[in-house]
Amino acid sequence: MSSPTVRASATGKAPSTDKTRVPGKAARTASRSAAPSTRTAALTPRAGGGRGLGRPGTVTGPSPARPEKRQRWVMAVALLVLLFFAGRLVYVQVVIGPQLAASAEATRTQSHVTLAHRGDITDSDGVVLATSIDRYTVSADQETIPNFVPSKRHTIDGKVVEETGAVGLAKLLAPILDRSAPELAAELSGTNGRVNRNVVLAKGVVPEVQRQIAELGVSAYISTRLTTTRTYPAGTTAGNIIGYMGEGESTENMVGRGGIEAAYDDLLTGTPGSESFQRAGGAGGVRIPGSTQETIEAVPGSSVALTLVRDIGWKAQDAVDKAVAETGADYAIAVVQDVKTQEVLALADSGAIDPNDRSDARVADGSRAVKDVFAPGSTGKVITMAAAIEEGLATPASQYEVNDRYTTANGETFKDSHSHAMERMTLAGILAQSSNTGTVMVGQDIPKQQREDYLRKFGFGSKTGLGLPGESAGILDSADNWDGRTEYAVLFGQGLAVNAVQATSVFSTIANGGVRVAPTLLKGTTGPDGVFVPAPERETTQVVSESTADQVLHMMEAVVEEGSGTEAAIGGYRIAGKTGTAEEVGAGGGLTDIMASFIGVAPADDPQYTVAVFLKNPRTNIFGGMVAAPVFKDLMSFTLQNRNVPPSSVVEAPYPTTW
Repeated sequence: MSSPTVRASATGKAPSTDKTRVPGKAARTASRSAAPSTRTAALTPRAGGGRGLGRPGTVTGPSPARPEKRQRWVMAVALLVLLFFAGRLVYVQVVIGPQLAASAEATRTQSHVTLAHRGDITDSDGVVLATSIDRYTVSADQETIPNFVPSKRHTIDGKVVEETGAVGLAKLLAPILDRSAPELAAELSGTNGRVNRNVVLAKGVVPEVQRQIAELGVSAYISTRLTTTRTYPAGTTAGNIIGYMGEGESTENMVGRGGIEAAYDDLLTGTPGSESFQRAGGAGGVRIPGSTQETIEAVPGSSVALTLVRDIGWKAQDAVDKAVAETGADYAIAVVQDVKTQEVLALADSGAIDPNDRSDARVADGSRAVKDVFAPGSTGKVITMAAAIEEGLATPASQYEVNDRYTTANGETFKDSHSHAMERMTLAGILAQSSNTGTVMVGQDIPKQQREDYLRKFGFGSKTGLGLPGESAGILDSADNWDGRTEYAVLFGQGLAVNAVQATSVFSTIANGGVRVAPTLLKGTTGPDGVFVPAPERETTQVVSESTADQVLHMMEAVVEEGSGTEAAIGGYRIAGKTGTAEEVGAGGGLTDIMASFIGVAPADDPQYTVAVFLKNPRTNIFGGMVAAPVFKDLMSFTLQNRNVPPSSVVEAPYPTTW
């Protein structure tokens, strides 16, 4: 049988055979033989070159690939990526590199402030009145403690500690802190997985114990922080003027809060130091051994030497406390001053104040000797006598007929403290008997403006210069503002107000030949270099002539010899002084309060010290000659003995007091 004829279809489909059926294998073989022939025809190029769609009945395929173009694109993208990372690297290393490095170092670096030792306060003989005691607070960092691994130097009784973490540290610290090791280990470990970065193990640790802890070399786990406790060894002596410090560890609490502590805070305060080191992994890591460390040493404050004498201050405190107990006075004040330098040796207020006791709010009150003011009373008559002599209006022997009442030209009437008939008194006698009427008779010839001028030259109306917090300048109106009564009342110490130091300084000025030196409490300072620097020179004023001052001082001897101050006499010493009893405005507005006083100088022939005593509202007697003069005698006697002042060697009769 012949093979079937194959015909091409006009539609391009596979040609079909005649109706003759090709059996099985032969049919499949024929089909595979025909297919290649058809695909070959489709890929045959057209005449004239190029690729076309082919003739009808062919199949068209894709164009050949272009690999060089894809390579250029890949290289361009890779280059852009490299440029980006190169730019980023330059930015990180060059532009912000130093900043990142500094930030990383700052994260690793830890700093501690080291407190500066506050300067001491001493009396003029070097006796310590206030000092700082260095103590330490021991703390643990529970977060880092599990990392502790003992070294060969961590031994107990010659054996190296084997335990790590809290148990090992507890074994090392327990004998140093005198604690139970198991109890200490419990404190060093966190509780229920919670840790504390600053667990306080001990407070008030002495420097010797702190050094033992430092020698362990465990500062990454255990820290010791310096704290300072201010203490006042003299207790109540000068407690009213020393001041106090806040209790605590912060630098803010190290500021002086009263008295000398506040007045000289800038000198006493040192400059804190610092210590910087690095920890691995930042603030929570272990301290890096040998890491960069910067230490700035703290600079101690200067010590302040006062003009006070502790023993005299103790006696003054004792004297005023006894005076209040014996007289029932509201309070008492005592002042002791060196005549020539006018340095203050003692300022005492009744009612013991111990600056060690911060629970007593009075430690912040300051001294009444500078903050409370009162009328000087008859002690102010000394200024009137000095002005009258200085202006040539009178002499100690000038003669006056003095009644117990006197009416001035403007109709104001004044009277003495007690009734008496007309008495023939000298100027010295008027002062000795403390006559108000006689003083007005003498002083009325002094022009009003001169009266004010002398009061101010003697220090009234302005602060003393002691620099104590809360000091009052007193009250002294200008002469133009005085009413008709005040212009005469100021002559015998009424119509104005002063503090205790101002009143005392008047007598020191008279005893110093008429030269007033600004009172002071500062003797000098000793800096961190150990060099003592005396206090600056103070302003001096020649208030009255030496001759006038000597005459007034001699007149005041008569007050003690035969006048209102006989209770102030001290055997073997010539004493010059003046009593005072001043009425003051009470709480109800009337003249119900009394300030009784005595101010005196010894020895009168060679003046060394001035002692003043003031009692507010004494109940047993209102007169200064009766309640204040005996306290003066007790305190002045002690001062003369303490300072080894020999008795008077020259005996001189006082001025006549009558004619």
